Amino acid sequence: MKFFLILLYSLFCFISMSANDLQVKEGNGGDGMQNILPEWALGGFVRPAGANPVIRPITSTKFYCPMQKQVVNWEESDTFNPAAVVKGDNIYVIYRAEDNSGTGIGKRTSRLGLAESPDGITMCRRQVPVMYPDEDYMKKYEWPGGCEDPRVAVTEDGLYVMTYTSWNREKARLCVATSRNLITWKKHGPAFEDAYEGRFLNIHCKAGSIVTEIKNNKQVISKIGNVYFMYWGEHRIWAATSENLTDWKPILDENGELRTVIAPRRGYFDSALTECGPPAIKTNKGILLLYNGKNQNHDDRRDRRFTAGTYSAGQVLMDLDDPLKVIERLDVPFFRPMEDFEKSGQYVDGTVFIEGLVYFKRKWYLYYGCADSQVSVAIYDPEKDTPGDILPQSL
Repeated sequence: MKFFLILLYSLFCFISMSANDLQVKEGNGGDGMQNILPEWALGGFVRPAGANPVIRPITSTKFYCPMQKQVVNWEESDTFNPAAVVKGDNIYVIYRAEDNSGTGIGKRTSRLGLAESPDGITMCRRQVPVMYPDEDYMKKYEWPGGCEDPRVAVTEDGLYVMTYTSWNREKARLCVATSRNLITWKKHGPAFEDAYEGRFLNIHCKAGSIVTEIKNNKQVISKIGNVYFMYWGEHRIWAATSENLTDWKPILDENGELRTVIAPRRGYFDSALTECGPPAIKTNKGILLLYNGKNQNHDDRRDRRFTAGTYSAGQVLMDLDDPLKVIERLDVPFFRPMEDFEKSGQYVDGTVFIEGLVYFKRKWYLYYGCADSQVSVAIYDPEKDTPGDILPQSL
């Protein structure tokens, strides 16, 4: 009898321990499964309570548009898809803002605004945009759609390099601009304008992620070998090199076609497209690229665990010696639409569109667009063991 009671007690303890283990693996009160990230990945990122969105549309800011020859409310409809960079003791966020000149995604004019923050959350916004369509040589590429979706990185000597999309409502082109103060920008034109005798000037291209590294606690642009390196692309991710950061040459395969780094995967969260996120980062594990992945709308191709058409964020690790070689890639998103403000606005299927990532006061600040309508931030503290966004129970 005594043996039987001991056996029964042991079984009870085992069941209790198993239940506790299961609770640890579940996330957010049983609403989903915990998303444990591998050592090579960055995150998880935590949305600061009550802080988001940090940038919203406003109607009080006005700007004289040199193309329309009139004053416009340049950020009254939507503010989204932000770049970010550290300057001095502050974070600066460069965000896409749309006026109310049309209805629907891509139908309004976009300009780029600038906000300054001492803590990464509280924003002081400039009253006028820092980048916009003008009566210059770029107007054939930028008007009437505007300047969209910036990514920004900085050199060791303080030159800010911006990749952005020019949109004339006929063709999207990846372009480059530089600045010393984040306010006055010099436009250098389409990134691939001179490469291969202009072969890639008129292709649809977006999203340039220049490789960076952490040096003396600062995130700066870094060469690979003797050239600068950039991942780019919207439907697939390709790569390009540069000697001067303004003129870029796409990398081709043995057949003379664009060399694919990663592509959409059937049945995964990134089944529809893979688009570069913020500047890539050299780590001791490899080159880490955070990217945006869209889920297919078609049931036979999409990841059924996640909402059809939704934009989530993934990570991929490339080899330091061979930046075209993929070492690891997340099979589930580390960051996905969870909050109401990430699932309401222009894109109601849900969007967390990451474009800004900075290393600030020993933490990582990730800035992203919410449903093509607002800007938010999430923070990763490397001193804490934090999982990614919870995953559906059906996983």
